[in-house]
Amino acid sequence: MSGRTMARQVLVLFFSLVSFSSVRAQVTYSVPEEMPRGSVVGNIAQDLGLEIKRLKSGKARIYTTDSAEHIELNRDRGLLLIKEKIDREALCGQTTPCALHFQIILENPMEFYSVTVEVTDINDNSPDFKKKLMEFKISESAVPGVIFVLERAVDPDVGMNGLQSYSLHPTDHFTLKLQKQADGGKIVEMVLQKSLDRENKEQMTLVLTALDGGDPQLTGTAQIHVTVLDVNDNAPVFTQKVYKTSITENTAIGTAVIKVSANDADEGSNSKISYSITNTEGVIPELFHVNETDGHFKVIGHIDYEKYPHYEILVQARDEGGLTDRCKIEVDVVDRNDNSPVINIMSKLNMIPEDSKPDTVITMINVQDPDSGDNGKVYCTLNENMPFTLKSTSNKFFSLVTDLNLDRERDSEYNISIKCADEGVPSLSSSITIPIQITDVNDNAPVFEKSSYEASVLENNTPGLSIFRINARDADQNQNARVSYLLEDSSVNGVSVSSYVSVMADSGVVQAVRSFDYEQIKEFRFCVRAQDGGSPPLSSNVTVRIIIQDQNDNAPQILYPVQTGGSIVAEMVPRSADVGYLVTKVVAVDVDSGQNAWLSYKLLKVSDRTLFEVGAQNGEIRTIRQVTDKDAVKQKLTVVVEDNGQSPRSATVTVNVAVADSFPELLSDLTDFTQDKLHNEDLTFYLILALAAVSFLFIMSLIAIISVKCYRWRRERLFYNSGANLPVIPYYPPLYADVGGTATLQHTYNYDVCRTTDSRKSNMNFLKPSSQSFMTLDSSGTQTFPHVHGERMIHEELEDQVRTQFLAFIGGAGGGWEWPCPPRA
Repeated sequence: MSGRTMARQVLVLFFSLVSFSSVRAQVTYSVPEEMPRGSVVGNIAQDLGLEIKRLKSGKARIYTTDSAEHIELNRDRGLLLIKEKIDREALCGQTTPCALHFQIILENPMEFYSVTVEVTDINDNSPDFKKKLMEFKISESAVPGVIFVLERAVDPDVGMNGLQSYSLHPTDHFTLKLQKQADGGKIVEMVLQKSLDRENKEQMTLVLTALDGGDPQLTGTAQIHVTVLDVNDNAPVFTQKVYKTSITENTAIGTAVIKVSANDADEGSNSKISYSITNTEGVIPELFHVNETDGHFKVIGHIDYEKYPHYEILVQARDEGGLTDRCKIEVDVVDRNDNSPVINIMSKLNMIPEDSKPDTVITMINVQDPDSGDNGKVYCTLNENMPFTLKSTSNKFFSLVTDLNLDRERDSEYNISIKCADEGVPSLSSSITIPIQITDVNDNAPVFEKSSYEASVLENNTPGLSIFRINARDADQNQNARVSYLLEDSSVNGVSVSSYVSVMADSGVVQAVRSFDYEQIKEFRFCVRAQDGGSPPLSSNVTVRIIIQDQNDNAPQILYPVQTGGSIVAEMVPRSADVGYLVTKVVAVDVDSGQNAWLSYKLLKVSDRTLFEVGAQNGEIRTIRQVTDKDAVKQKLTVVVEDNGQSPRSATVTVNVAVADSFPELLSDLTDFTQDKLHNEDLTFYLILALAAVSFLFIMSLIAIISVKCYRWRRERLFYNSGANLPVIPYYPPLYADVGGTATLQHTYNYDVCRTTDSRKSNMNFLKPSSQSFMTLDSSGTQTFPHVHGERMIHEELEDQVRTQFLAFIGGAGGGWEWPCPPRA
């Protein structure tokens, strides 16, 4: 072959795209047979417009329904190469054109291209006669023109390389005659040209030569031996030149096919006819047999429509005198539905991601049914309720594609059953099952078990305490389902929430970063984000509410009476007071909550337990008997206020009570309120001292009022600057109602506060109840100012003015004077 010219023709035929991309183009190459291994068939990458990297990434390969692989694909170079020598005659016989059909399969995405390689013939076979010697007995009486059918030569090559002509040598008595058949073959006949003379020449040998049209030309020869006999006047004659019949494939061996008949007008031995099949090549001698004496044909082999749907049998009738005649039998094979469809998987994916779009190719199959007509028509179906469908890409090629959106969380795998059936009667079918795994993509965000979380923690907790655990689940798989917890940035009372709590990223455990104080913050909220490990990650948020639970960590606080270092408050009780007379009320609060703030009052120490009692719930100090003249003027009560916590906390307050009807009576025992060792002074001395002090205060008040008028515009600023560092006595407005559930004041008492912490800013209102009297002493006992209510005061108006001036002076000097207003039931 090395001396032969091997030309290749490449023809690329593109056709329009189908509805999806599994088939794009068809490429046809033409190569001569017998090319050595490794020879280049064509540049498939270039001809299909594909890059080399696409061939590699797509794992390009060749798919063919034949078991023999004659062509291979070199992905690195994008070339189709000869894998093994191709013998066209072995591959296709006399069929023309002879071609190899296969597909180039690529994955990711899945697609295929049809490739046809036409194998052209080279003149590598000589004509050949199955019978090298043909013998004829011819009567010397045979007239010129008598025909003798010769055996044909066989040349496996086709076209010009096939059998073209015959020659006969010598040609003294015979010539050749060729008759062309419908199938392209030629019947070779030897025609008597000159009468025979047995006496002159009884035996003669001729050489029949068969010639092809190749270059160089090849030949084959056979010998013809002729024996000249005595007179045989008539040759056999068939009743029909062409017989036609049909048989069903898979006909049983021994079944009669047809009977041929020939007549001979001679008598005796010259009229005896024998029948024979002259098709010495091919499969006909293996499938059919003729009875030499009666011309009956019967089946002796397996008739297969898929191999040979039609047969032509050449029959010769020959008498004893050597004269012959010929006829042809045309046998049509009737197809039976004896072949089930054969499903071949060209390429398939074992796994596909759940976000695959509709029309994604999963598997490509080729379905072959060698039957004909309806017996060879095939349709394929899938099992029901599947998100897949089959699409026909071309004749007998199907693609299994996605039809709906997939969801791994709903169905993680499918067993797809493909059933293909023909339309024969009865219908034959076959099926295959294709398992498909659905791989996960990150299409599900973490979902918390609750829409919101709420947890409680006792105040004064240890930093680092695990409060509770939040949990979120992700329906995805593996890394896509790995949930991490993140604390969203926010603020609580202007402080970053991260200074209050932290969240363990892997477990979702919420931990306290600091010790909480219920009195500073009772609850707070923050957001936690659950984020998966997918790419890109998905997340969801949840709101967490932390409730701080109170502990009994605060003692009650006494609001009234106020205990200051600069003054002593005394409550005055007239001797005419009845039983149940309200002396005063101890007011206390507890900043704790709940039962920790439930306060109870009791007398811890009292001068006379038979005279006073305190309300356990309201702190009211009342008389429990009638006041008598024998009762001491000075009464000192120590009240303890206790909360209701598990570890109760308490506070104490001392209440001074003066039992007297008037100031003179009171002043007689004044030293008992200040210092026991001081001697009683004359009341006149105190009045003179008080008048002098009032006069002095009056002058100072005038100066102060003028100064305030000048700097009035600064009052608000001074108020806020000074008020931030001064103690504040709460003011309870009339009809005050405790709606929070934690206060300790009763609802039925009203109070008027008659004290200011800043004399520069506040005005004072002095109440004048007719039923009580009180006085205020400084701690040293050296200055005393009486205040008598009612008609018994002679200089009431003057004293009001003096009192105002005196308080303004004391308030400006930082004193602690107070004028309490008695409670009103």
